[in-house]
Amino acid sequence: MNVIETGIQGLLILEPRIFEDSRGYFFESFSQREFEECVGNVCFVQDNESRSSYGVMRGLHFQRPPYTQAKLVRCVSGSVLDVAVDIRAGSPTYGQHVAVELTGENHRQFFVPRGFAHGFAVLSDTALFQYKCDNFYYPEADGGINILDGSLGIDWRIPADQAILSEKDTHHCMLADFESPFRFPQT
Repeated sequence: MNVIETGIQGLLILEPRIFEDSRGYFFESFSQREFEECVGNVCFVQDNESRSSYGVMRGLHFQRPPYTQAKLVRCVSGSVLDVAVDIRAGSPTYGQHVAVELTGENHRQFFVPRGFAHGFAVLSDTALFQYKCDNFYYPEADGGINILDGSLGIDWRIPADQAILSEKDTHHCMLADFESPFRFPQT
């Protein structure tokens, strides 16, 4: 696995080794041993999958303590712009984001540690998106930052008139009005 560091400590892009021949390709989409060697000791307990059409934007989501979640995300088919925003109070990169295009062709994965809001926008006709979480989902711990918050400076690559959002995601607060339950450094 090739690990690519981003401009924000902890956010990592992972590229698996692809073995191709005349029959197609093979790769390990996840190995706990290799993940621990390259990233750290994270034990994933839940896998999720969504299928969405062009223009769907999901996020920017997180789980409040004590139910915080780290995620390992990937796009199995299609293409998404995946984004993580640092929401750790006291972090030198607070409010900054990393965006990475994940596709069924590039097989990249994005590791999003605890203390980040996460979301994505579908750039292809449809996309199949999968992610691993290191904690179970608790609805009462659900939180979010407004995905359309212009102060974040995210270019979602979706024209505003073609964006498809859930009503819930449009009601999340802006970062300027957010009181973070996360602290930097994480303890």
